[in-house]
Amino acid sequence: MLHYLNKPLEATKTNRRTFLKMTAMAAGGLLIGGMISRSVGPAMAEANMEEMVTPFVHISPEGRVTVIVKHLDMGQGTATGLATLVADELDAAADQVGVDFAPADAEVYKNLIFGMQGTGGSTAIANSFEQYRMAGATARTMLINAAAEEWGVSAADVSIENGVLSAGDNSATFGELAMKAAALEAPTDVTMKAPEDWVYIGKSFPRVDIPQKSTGAVGMFGMDVQLDDMLVAVTARSPKFGGTLASFDATEALAMDGVVDVIEIPQGVVVLARATWPAIQGRDALNIEWDFSAAESRGTDQLLEEYRALAQQPGLTATTNGDAEAALTNAAQVIEAEYVFPYLNHAQMEPLDITVLYDGTSGTFWTGSQLQTIDHNVGASVLGLDPSQVQINTLWAGGSFGRRAIYDSHYTAEAAAIGKAWFEKTGNAQPIKMIYTREDDVKGGYYRPMHVHRVRAGVDADGDISGWQHRIVGQGIMIGTPFAAFAVQDGVDHSSVEGAADTTYDLPDFHVDVHHPDVGIPVLWWRAVGHTHTAYVMETMMDELAEAAGQDQVEFRLAALKNDPRLAGVLRLAADKAGWSTAPAEGRYRGVAVHKSFNSYVAEIAEVSMRDDGTVKVEKVVCAIDCGVPVNPDNIAAQIEGGLGYGLSAILREELTLTEGEVDQSNYYDYLPLRMADMPEVEVHIVPSTEAPTGVGEPGTPPIGPAIANAIYQATGTRVRELPMSKAGLA
Repeated sequence: MLHYLNKPLEATKTNRRTFLKMTAMAAGGLLIGGMISRSVGPAMAEANMEEMVTPFVHISPEGRVTVIVKHLDMGQGTATGLATLVADELDAAADQVGVDFAPADAEVYKNLIFGMQGTGGSTAIANSFEQYRMAGATARTMLINAAAEEWGVSAADVSIENGVLSAGDNSATFGELAMKAAALEAPTDVTMKAPEDWVYIGKSFPRVDIPQKSTGAVGMFGMDVQLDDMLVAVTARSPKFGGTLASFDATEALAMDGVVDVIEIPQGVVVLARATWPAIQGRDALNIEWDFSAAESRGTDQLLEEYRALAQQPGLTATTNGDAEAALTNAAQVIEAEYVFPYLNHAQMEPLDITVLYDGTSGTFWTGSQLQTIDHNVGASVLGLDPSQVQINTLWAGGSFGRRAIYDSHYTAEAAAIGKAWFEKTGNAQPIKMIYTREDDVKGGYYRPMHVHRVRAGVDADGDISGWQHRIVGQGIMIGTPFAAFAVQDGVDHSSVEGAADTTYDLPDFHVDVHHPDVGIPVLWWRAVGHTHTAYVMETMMDELAEAAGQDQVEFRLAALKNDPRLAGVLRLAADKAGWSTAPAEGRYRGVAVHKSFNSYVAEIAEVSMRDDGTVKVEKVVCAIDCGVPVNPDNIAAQIEGGLGYGLSAILREELTLTEGEVDQSNYYDYLPLRMADMPEVEVHIVPSTEAPTGVGEPGTPPIGPAIANAIYQATGTRVRELPMSKAGLA
């Protein structure tokens, strides 16, 4: 998600000589940070060229190395990745390294690509690679200088291995030298390791979250927060988007055991209770009348009809090369196809939750914050406080896939409204945990937009692509948000057309346009954002064109990728590892897809079989990825496996529908995510690289859908153009 500021990595490369002054802290050890000068593109260059102190590493007197993680870890392994970078440059022992999440502070902990503190768009390692390595290298230099002074030797004679400094007969731990190092003058320049000297980077480093997750650590996740005298809040919200409260009667709710109070806030009616279950029961007992006069009342069937009508009309031009219409007129064969993609829920394991404590002069929040800067500012605004009076405590998150990166920070605003209303009514400064139930999150979430694509593409007599017209209809995620200035140009929301308008296929006569209908259903980035539907269309259409040209699907793509050697490279690697040149076993069928997203290159070859009942079983997926320097190969493989599974889940059965403006689904029994039996064997191959690291959290998701669809065609002769596949009886 948050792909719209995903600038080339060169724009975020650290100038080592700007990493100047270290901050020594007397609070029991050594705190390392640095001065960073950045430029993240013309729109933000001025705001990001200043120098600032940014603490990233703390070494305690006990020798514990704590890496201060500026990003949210929602299961994707970011905390481990950043710890890997510091540990390698510091030459720390893996078991002495831990992590803490940074406070909300946009100046100190901003994402160097976004220009604000936040996690998404698969940018965490990409924007932090040199920054965190520099922090580790600086800490290492300061410890070495402290040891040299202590022992009366040259710094060149001091070495560090596995967390122990030594020179001749002298040795010391990090903890023994931390305070002395903190008192020294900071170095003005440090040297980071050459790749051949890396100990952990590109090899392995243990997940830093495993001990806590394995033991069920209390308070690790937002849903686990337990504070003294804490209340639990659940909110009754309009069942139709845009509906408002007309009236309510709380008599029955207030009479229930455990219910403390019922209050009205702008978002709805809140039940406060001593525990979660009485809060939910109390909400169920409310008698509410809603005003739907301004609400969205269309269902998805009606919207689909309107989208299809728009798909017949020219839209706003996203990109155009050559003359697609003329090329299609002269093509030997033209294929026309319509594709339909449903609304999708994020369906993360941990629904939204946030705890607030407001005392009239300060506010504190505990949550798995993905966009700390926005959550911080919105929380402060609703509470009527200066941001300096508000603290965001970032916790681990049980999944997100974009759901916690909310441009209007609606759940933080709601929690702040509850905390403020409670304090103003009672004068009690009590922590309040606001919880979304699964049903709340499914029925009142922000969704991956529904889309309709209409494509006309052709091949000439030589089998070359001859014209491609591509029309997309769907809500623009960024339109009407504060991010429109960065992501919307001439009315075109980049999040709707990415992966198509910026394809690296050589298409000399190519045109993409888009319609953004006005719909009152809130939409949001969803893992891999626009690539989730554009990749499906691009790669299934490429398969159809290859067939029309009478060519092998892999070779046809390679011929069109002459200007993108890295994408061609992963395609060749995947094809080789999957044995593409040899026939699959009897009853097995293969499909291929290749796609670039978040500056990473991914190819996936799916092998499927068909069950007796006509449903598809995905047996195996071979994946190749080029993501620059592979900081932690085990985690990269895990992210590809997870992203692939997430995409597979969506294409098989996931669909969110509305009837007269109300969401039909409510939980995992009717919004069906992937089951364990659906998960295929996955084989991941990582391209060795010295290029700057790029994304891994999302790029595995887009290719899986078209790879499976192309394999199904080989098995059945049927092209799947409407998702989920269960609509066609395939899942």
